[in-house]
Amino acid sequence: MNDLEQYFQKNEKRLIHKWNHYFDIYDRHFKKFRKKNPVILEIGVSQGGSLQMWKHYFGEGTKIYGIDIEPRCKKFEEENIEILIGSQSDRRFLREIKSQIPKIDILIDDGGHTMKQQIVSFQELFDHIKDDGVYLCEDLHTSYWHSFGGGHKRIGTFIEYSKNFIDHINAYHSTQNSLKVNGFTKSVNSLHYYDSILVIEKNKREKPYDIKSGESSFEYQYEGNKIKALKRRTLLGLNYILGFFRLPWHWR
Repeated sequence: MNDLEQYFQKNEKRLIHKWNHYFDIYDRHFKKFRKKNPVILEIGVSQGGSLQMWKHYFGEGTKIYGIDIEPRCKKFEEENIEILIGSQSDRRFLREIKSQIPKIDILIDDGGHTMKQQIVSFQELFDHIKDDGVYLCEDLHTSYWHSFGGGHKRIGTFIEYSKNFIDHINAYHSTQNSLKVNGFTKSVNSLHYYDSILVIEKNKREKPYDIKSGESSFEYQYEGNKIKALKRRTLLGLNYILGFFRLPWHWR
């Protein structure tokens, strides 16, 4: 049991509501920031309990910002915890926030969980995460709930939207104009999908290149060439069969 789960189990302060497998994911991706005074932005304050949990986990020097549409959440402010009232789907509001707060180390989207909210928040705030920061969007199961605008393979869900990230992170290898290197390609090191959670770890990247070491023992063909050779053999065989049926009957 990690420190976050221990805090949760002993919690007698404000309410915290999480899925049981989240704590290991948090600890895996957040522990490198402990005792380093990170800047945290959490969308979705709710009862304020998770803000207290982050403060305990990361240390007293941590600066934590919370976003919520409910004005009563403002009462959860305390030392190094500031609450910003507004909608996460309001682009103007999010842009104002970026002009008011420093770049952030960790962004946690635990807000309203609708498709528009998650997509707009990502589009507006991802570039405000530091170059080595972490983005975490949770409760992605709503992408499969009709009541939140979700549905399996439904166009417009956050899950379907985020599947494009897999292409973007591999864009350096694309030979097609339909997939080009962009800011995401250059700034993201890894994607981690879990049950209901997506974690994106940022890190500046240049175009990768392959390297070798040691002596070659024998010549070999790459799989790509083998596949091409197989295709050629298949076409030759097919042409032979078709040619056979085109022959006059008495020549067969």
